[in-house]
Amino acid sequence: MLIRVRSPDGMHRIEVGLKDTLAQLLERLALAMNAPSPDAIVLTRDVRGQSILAEFEKSIVSLGLKHGDMLFATVAPSARPSVEPTDPRTNTNDGSSKPAVSSSFVLPVAQEDVDSQLEKDGGLIARKRDMQFCKHGANAMCEYCTPTEPYDAGYLAENKIKHMSFHAHLRKILSQSKIRGDISGGLPPNIPLPLEDLDYRVKTPCMSGHAPWPESICTKCQPSAITLQRQPFRMVDNVEFASSTIIDRLLSFWRSTRCQRFGFLYGRYDRSPDVPLGIKAIVEAIYEPKQGWEEDGIKIDVESEDFSSEIRRADVVAGACGLKVVGMIFTDLEATNESGRVVYRRHANSYFLTSLECRLAAYMELKYPNVSRWARGGHFGSKFVTCCVSGNEDGNIDVTAWQLSNSAMAMQAANLIVPSSVPSKMCVLEPTKTRYVPDVFYKYTNEYNLPVTANAKPAFPVEYLLVNLTHGFPKDPNPMFHSDNPFCIENRDHLHQVQTLGLLKRHINSAQGAAAMLAVVLADFHFLVYLTGLSILGPSDIALIGRIVRDPANSIQLAEELLLTSGWQTLLLMLQEASDSDLNHSGQVADVQAPLEAPVASTNSNGDTFAATASPWACRHCTFVNSPTDNSCDMCALPRD
Repeated sequence: MLIRVRSPDGMHRIEVGLKDTLAQLLERLALAMNAPSPDAIVLTRDVRGQSILAEFEKSIVSLGLKHGDMLFATVAPSARPSVEPTDPRTNTNDGSSKPAVSSSFVLPVAQEDVDSQLEKDGGLIARKRDMQFCKHGANAMCEYCTPTEPYDAGYLAENKIKHMSFHAHLRKILSQSKIRGDISGGLPPNIPLPLEDLDYRVKTPCMSGHAPWPESICTKCQPSAITLQRQPFRMVDNVEFASSTIIDRLLSFWRSTRCQRFGFLYGRYDRSPDVPLGIKAIVEAIYEPKQGWEEDGIKIDVESEDFSSEIRRADVVAGACGLKVVGMIFTDLEATNESGRVVYRRHANSYFLTSLECRLAAYMELKYPNVSRWARGGHFGSKFVTCCVSGNEDGNIDVTAWQLSNSAMAMQAANLIVPSSVPSKMCVLEPTKTRYVPDVFYKYTNEYNLPVTANAKPAFPVEYLLVNLTHGFPKDPNPMFHSDNPFCIENRDHLHQVQTLGLLKRHINSAQGAAAMLAVVLADFHFLVYLTGLSILGPSDIALIGRIVRDPANSIQLAEELLLTSGWQTLLLMLQEASDSDLNHSGQVADVQAPLEAPVASTNSNGDTFAATASPWACRHCTFVNSPTDNSCDMCALPRD
């Protein structure tokens, strides 16, 4: 039979059997209401909440309920959805989705610290007294000088802010419920959570009673038509690189090989003073995973276990230092005939991000969702950013920062889009027996300056999925990793930059056993990742090293504690047996000092050499990398030319 339940979210129709208990009814109702658990729901017979149903073991019939009866439900004020970093709907092979089963207890919300700080901010933008229009005294206010809201359209247009911040968007939604100012205390019990991630998948199971998809579908379980438009807000407003050296070391790979490079951005989030209630991602390091590199692209297997385990090792070091993955970065550079200039390839008349890069960015944003206690599913959007290093209109190397919209994330999660051969176009997949594809539209202005709605099938411009961010560098850099003698970067073996025990030994010995110098030596992310990968130091040692790096004021005292630990003593004992013959005498710091106009050898990951220069060259017969001074291959003895 059917029981109707009215809640603050609307009307729910719950199907129950004659022998089902009240506890089973509450479990199904918790799924329909996105409640954290059945225990958080208060079920009553009347709208005033006086007759509470609490006999959970009794059957529906014994409680006197019959087909079509209406009950009233509310969620306890202290209850909020569980926010584990997983998708609230479980993917199935047929592209549909199932609501995730909530746990029987409520977990504390583990959102970012910057989000908790911004919730305590009133958000109002102070305005000075207008000397022309304000006719009142110094202690009064009028419509021309009263503080304005952070989502005020006039203020955003005046300051050329294309996308309002996420927290300004949240305040705009809450203002409809007359909620303003400090929101750290949460919502009143009669106000539902305002945010919910988009979902373009078929909802299963459907409460209408028909067979599940793909056997049957109705208007209640099928997704609505999608209309793509510019997203008015962005989860992150600015990307700030802690030091220009971070970008220089990434560019050193292209300067040495003329091939592209990919890396993950590790950093933290902080408040952005340039945007009302804004958030910026501060990048402290770039980790370069194993990848195939070419002149015109890169190859990475993001779903492989080796790739995942490599990132997990870097995450351990980042977590100890108070950092996390905040985005990814890749290069798209091509030198011109003019010295020191690169091709201007990405612009409004071509593309900003290719469809393949957009799909990768959407995949990464789904992998790193943004936890929010204001979302019904526990998370909303993503703070993961995508940066591209390419040429600008002046022929100089520049960085651009982007995010994919929530619509792009939902389309990727529903498996609706696929990259096309045209970089600026994204294809919409055709529906199949197991994949439901809703209608997709996008709006544009035609040559007569009139709005036109067009069908997005079979392809649509990728610009409808993009959200652009600003980027920059601090005026007074104070990077977390500031080692004077940088350790060589991982996965650059073909450039004779190999991370070895001998190089590790020399790097540690440069501290000469002094705690002050050791604290400086440890301030190198690539060194710490390699050191952690040796599995010699325990979790407590790694945590202590993280405290040394992120707390410069007490770094010397903490370094003295590290020197006395058993794990560090074991490491020094092992390094005494390490050979000095595997040092990278020419590759340790060359990645920072290689000039752009220096002659280079263009070599791809297959070992093919495109130009003979003063750099190490690969044999075209056996692909062995030889010294620049050799005229014949040391491996096969065949001539260089």
